[in-house]
Amino acid sequence: MTTSRLRRDGTAAAAGRRAASKVPQITVFFWIIKVLTTAQGEAVSDFLALHYGPVIAVSLGATGLAIALALQFRARRYVAWIYWAAVVMVAVFGTMAADGLHVELGVPYDVSTPFFAISLAVIFAIWYATEKTLSIHSIDTPRREFFYWATVMATFALGTALGDLTATTLHWGYLASGIVFTAVIAIPAIARWRLGMNSILAFWFAYIVTRPLGASFADYFGVPHRYGGLGMGRGLVGLILTFVIVGFVGYLAVTRRDVDAPAAAPARKRAGHRRSSS
Repeated sequence: MTTSRLRRDGTAAAAGRRAASKVPQITVFFWIIKVLTTAQGEAVSDFLALHYGPVIAVSLGATGLAIALALQFRARRYVAWIYWAAVVMVAVFGTMAADGLHVELGVPYDVSTPFFAISLAVIFAIWYATEKTLSIHSIDTPRREFFYWATVMATFALGTALGDLTATTLHWGYLASGIVFTAVIAIPAIARWRLGMNSILAFWFAYIVTRPLGASFADYFGVPHRYGGLGMGRGLVGLILTFVIVGFVGYLAVTRRDVDAPAAAPARKRAGHRRSSS
């Protein structure tokens, strides 16, 4: 075997390893499930804290998060149920982190919101300085995946604090907050389409806003009437959302409509090369 062929085969193998994306394609299903997980995380976190106390709630949330992330990091490529289980647990624990600062430590939302925003900016800065990209399509190494999930955690905590800031501190109410964030999340789509906004900036802008959007509507449906909600109950809202999320994720797991098609190309090419060489 010639040196040039060895080099080509080595390069192809390296490309194949890096092509195994750990995140889904960004489709309409991604955004639907993302909003649903933000709402579900808010409802489940509040339900656990109110019924079992903060210590047990945080313990359960931290344990679930650790297990879900361990499965995600062990997976060799994107697997729908593993990835979205991790997102759900980040949603639950991220809510606990933001609410814990406010409820247990007395930190007002107008302080925790900029704190989490600065934390997110620091993570972005370190990520970019290290990897030279913030693209979700580049999550193909353990280090990039670590930065990705650290960013996701920070966005959930920031979104939780921001949603509660508008709904309670600014007295907009949950429904009004949800409507406002529904309008805000359209900004990156319009800016991307009409003004050529950077796609990575547009993605993370929308990703952050999904958190207060989903959480505001979850609170509106779940909290009692005296707090401006419909009084359905946080547990019931969380349960309904869980079933809906399972349905969507099950659909994606079967159809694989969110699997990164280009990532499968090197594997198919290598298989074809082996058949032609045999």
